[in-house]
Amino acid sequence: MQVKVTNSKFFSYKSGKQRLVMSLLGLILLTAGSLVAQENPEETAPIPDANDTAYILDAGDRVKISVFNQDDLSGEYTLDGQGRFSMPLIGMVEAAGRTPAELEELLVSKFKPDYLVNPRIFIQVMNYRPYYLMGEVNSTGAFQYVSGITYLTAIAIAGGFTYRAKQNYVYVIRADDPSKEEVKLDINEKVQPGDIIRVAERLF
Repeated sequence: MQVKVTNSKFFSYKSGKQRLVMSLLGLILLTAGSLVAQENPEETAPIPDANDTAYILDAGDRVKISVFNQDDLSGEYTLDGQGRFSMPLIGMVEAAGRTPAELEELLVSKFKPDYLVNPRIFIQVMNYRPYYLMGEVNSTGAFQYVSGITYLTAIAIAGGFTYRAKQNYVYVIRADDPSKEEVKLDINEKVQPGDIIRVAERLF
């Protein structure tokens, strides 16, 4: 009877290699788990901007209205100075003060049932109303809103501060504020569509 002798060095080498592979695999799984946790929307607070369901329409906004199977009614519409626009069949529509979803509901009620049996309407904001810069900046006036920009970026787009400007904060009138009162905001806060931004002058 023969006894098979196993090479202990081989086993030692093999076990060491297995431990190394298992360690690397564990590290990969740990890293992947960390990345998934970072991408979990429940753990990452979203940054609100104008392009959300709570956005309030007002004068200067441009919307794309898609009416299912109705090419003659679909198109892009710009809200006038009173926040209104005109559509075929139903005439003038009061859009200011409504969210896109609320405007969809309003249009459905206007088209149904006299013009369309079961209207399906989708609204997308194409261009947000501009913001306005005044005071101690090198270029004043209306500027096209870009989602996510700060007041500092907006001032840079306008050519920067004048030498007399206060540079740490701005005074802002929000478009959706019925009182139209100026609020003092940090220069790194986010611009909102329709903001009227004033850069004050230094006293010395």
